[in-house]
Amino acid sequence: MPLPRDAASVFDRKNTPLMRLVDSLDPQAIAGASPCEGWSGLDVLQHLIDTQRDFMLKAGADLPDPAPTVEALGAPTAWRTHAEAVARQLADSTFAERPYETPFGTSTVGGAFDQFYGFDLLVHRWDIGRAAGVDVVLTDRELDEVERAIEGFGEQIRGEGVCGPAVEVGPDASRQDRVLADTGRDPR
Repeated sequence: MPLPRDAASVFDRKNTPLMRLVDSLDPQAIAGASPCEGWSGLDVLQHLIDTQRDFMLKAGADLPDPAPTVEALGAPTAWRTHAEAVARQLADSTFAERPYETPFGTSTVGGAFDQFYGFDLLVHRWDIGRAAGVDVVLTDRELDEVERAIEGFGEQIRGEGVCGPAVEVGPDASRQDRVLADTGRDPR
């Protein structure tokens, strides 16, 4: 049976594993260095909040003010507060299905959100786990989505603030390690 493709369901499938990870982590562990140069796991989580929030507000979303911060609320509460607000907006079909222009053409708010921030939800979940010393395993479906996103972004994937150059991995590397290496992360 195919999975629901509405914006709220797509977000939920990517958000739920991240929320479970963040809820399970020791608050001190998540403050460890992430694979994102110069960022802790907390910084990565705040980046997710800030970039998603910025997109949603520009698209006309009604989000709580002030923005949740990991510093003020702690990682689990900040993420949950943010993610619940995003989910409410994406569940509103008049908002989620509104046309939205992207650098790749016309989409919908929900489609554009997933195209850009769905990738982040998957890859940054691994980054946050790595910061905390926890192994995060992406499913084959998630790896398929990351590969499609990399292909869809084309050369822009290597742009400033997106992903660094691909990292070399050995011929015996797992699929996950190869995909993560393609995002500029050293999976070892």
